[in-house]
Amino acid sequence: VKPGMRRAVATKRVNEHQAEAAVRERLLDSAINIFTQRGYAAATVREIVEAAGVTKPALYYYFGKKEGIYLEIMKEALAKFRGLLNESEKLGGRAWDRIQALCAGCYELAHENLKMARLIYSIFYGPSHGAPPCFAPEAFHDLFHGALLGLIREGILAGEFARHNEEAMAHAVGGAFGLAIELEMAAPERAIGG
Repeated sequence: VKPGMRRAVATKRVNEHQAEAAVRERLLDSAINIFTQRGYAAATVREIVEAAGVTKPALYYYFGKKEGIYLEIMKEALAKFRGLLNESEKLGGRAWDRIQALCAGCYELAHENLKMARLIYSIFYGPSHGAPPCFAPEAFHDLFHGALLGLIREGILAGEFARHNEEAMAHAVGGAFGLAIELEMAAPERAIGG
């Protein structure tokens, strides 16, 4: 096989891979929008594929079914969130500085992925029958709360914070963070990052 032919075949494969990745991303983006607007239970495969500009077999090929695309969306979001938490664990310094860095990083992640944040909030606060039970959006809260609690405990042990109810302290910080995210979603003109 001639070198020019190899390059042409390789280029064709790259182009096909890029086209497949683009279809997959359009499906994910459409599903996020529709799940957020209508709720998981009310969203249909037809709506998702029409918004993505593809056919039903494309969704079935990449995700198997509606539940599959939902799980993929949540899996990707949770992976990003866990990555951020893992990075924040590597930071040194005082507990308060690390809490601020954790909150700033989580805020930035939510800001950059606002549609995803809206979806998680809509499922978390929406009807309990709305989303598949195999993935609970509480995982985000539990991971964040656990990270805050660990940092507060470190700060208390180091004498940086006064000894108080650790859970209440973590909830106070988490509540302020949650308010910041809610402002970002509902009233961006009043958001702390705006």
